[in-house]
Amino acid sequence: MKHAMRLFLCLLSLAMLPLGAGTAFAQGLFSPAIQVNGDAITYFELEQRKRLLIFLNAAGDPSEVAREQLIDDRLRVQAARQFGVDPSEQDLLDGMAEFAARADLTREKFVENIVAAGVAEETFRDFIYAGLAWRILVQGRFGARAAASEDEIDRASAGATGQSNVRVLLSEIIIPIQPGQEDQVREIAGEISRYTDITKFSQAARQYSATPSRGAGGRLGWQPLNKLPPVLQPLVLGLAPGEVTDPLPLPNAVALFQLRAIEETTYTAPQAAALEYAQYLIPGGRSAEALKQAARIEARVDRCDDLYGVAVGQPEERLLRVTQTPAEIPTDIAAELEQLDAGEISTALTRNDGQTLVLLMLCGRTMTIVDDEARQNLANGLRNQRLSGFADSFLAQLRSDARILDQ
Repeated sequence: MKHAMRLFLCLLSLAMLPLGAGTAFAQGLFSPAIQVNGDAITYFELEQRKRLLIFLNAAGDPSEVAREQLIDDRLRVQAARQFGVDPSEQDLLDGMAEFAARADLTREKFVENIVAAGVAEETFRDFIYAGLAWRILVQGRFGARAAASEDEIDRASAGATGQSNVRVLLSEIIIPIQPGQEDQVREIAGEISRYTDITKFSQAARQYSATPSRGAGGRLGWQPLNKLPPVLQPLVLGLAPGEVTDPLPLPNAVALFQLRAIEETTYTAPQAAALEYAQYLIPGGRSAEALKQAARIEARVDRCDDLYGVAVGQPEERLLRVTQTPAEIPTDIAAELEQLDAGEISTALTRNDGQTLVLLMLCGRTMTIVDDEARQNLANGLRNQRLSGFADSFLAQLRSDARILDQ
């Protein structure tokens, strides 16, 4: 009912224009400008989205971006409905509040501000609805395929701690913004961000960039990924060669980066901060009987805790379990542990001048980098990056299959 009332008031205000001009204006405003698979996008929606983009200081030509965004939104909503996705009213309100919070505003205050700028609340609601429905759809369709493996998380962890040997070739453009040129620079940057041609980007760098690299077409040399500013690292990882970042706001300037190439020479596993291991001592050294006993024990244990059952009733010194840093571990034990995964056993060592066989078992490693929360954050980041790729591909497919007609 509230939505209908807002629409009624909007139409009423149009009706209060002079009769002839107002009627023609209203008819033109709400007539179809674009058809997307039979669904109309009106001139009113185009004008409203344009105003919203200007309010948000979005990059690119507001008229062009509004057209492309609304077409994409129609395709997103159509796909969501096809798969039965329809966000609830509460989900929608929460999404509006989440978006407003990015500007440190409440939903009510944000709506008040956009209305003052000539943007109807319905326009904001439609904008959030399309994005929310699409997010739910993409997560449902591709969520399972986007999950990261433990090995991939380890590799990402190595990058986070400076152990990754990933390096990138980038080109840069930094365009200064002079007073009164904000719209012009925003339009130029938006156009450049859509480039996929390296030569074209270099030409733009020579024309617009204010950096020393402009003479080289903005081209920079190989750089380790982990030496880039933290805010730029995930953006670069999300690019394919030739693609350009969205315009990045800087004080009195805007920056763009193009990925020319990426490579990983080697991979260094994260270093362990500490290792926990157990030694079960078997009399007899490397005698046949001692080795048979070790084999029987290895067959019945899967983890270090199981060794307590083996040592029941025996002197405490028969079973030793410790946690040490790599520097504290005896050299021969460290060499054996290096070859083991958690739960695996080595019987290569002896003690007591060869009279005692050491059954050595690795209980686990504590890696330098991360606690559970950090690993989860890395896993979520990898998942979101993949979901973004799936979403882009899915939308591109919808675009290629769609019937889009300008009226």
